[in-house]
Amino acid sequence: MTPNTLRSFAMGLLVAATATGIVYLLEPSSKPASKELSQEEMQTQLEDKGFVVQTQDELDKQLADAKAEAAQEAQKEPKEEKEEQPKEEEPVYRTIINVSSGMTAVDVGEVLERAKIVKSGFEFYKKVEGQGVENKLRPGTFEVDSGMTEDEMIAVIFKG
Repeated sequence: MTPNTLRSFAMGLLVAATATGIVYLLEPSSKPASKELSQEEMQTQLEDKGFVVQTQDELDKQLADAKAEAAQEAQKEPKEEKEEQPKEEEPVYRTIINVSSGMTAVDVGEVLERAKIVKSGFEFYKKVEGQGVENKLRPGTFEVDSGMTEDEMIAVIFKG
């Protein structure tokens, strides 16, 4: 580029920026002038739109009253309910576990935990390890359920 071309280009940029700035500054703002609302005006506007407006003290009092009421009901009802309602039994979960070669006792514990047969797969593994049969896993397909004791499950899945 020649120096004259470069000067012409720079002058064009300067003129465009100046024109844009003038238009921006002289154009009336599209936003309405915001006025400061009082607390009552804000509350009225919110309530008109369906909101419930409370002070922190009102909310705290309402929560305290609700907790006190719930505590009173809890003291009265459990005695009556325990006598009337029969005790609910835990559901029994059943699963078929396919033990393939290469699986470990930890893998079996994880599968049993996912199937909700045992509460903790790691605790099941610790029990297996405590009996010394962690390396005696039998390949095959076994049916176990959550009604069985861990010792019964170990006897089914591991060589004793």
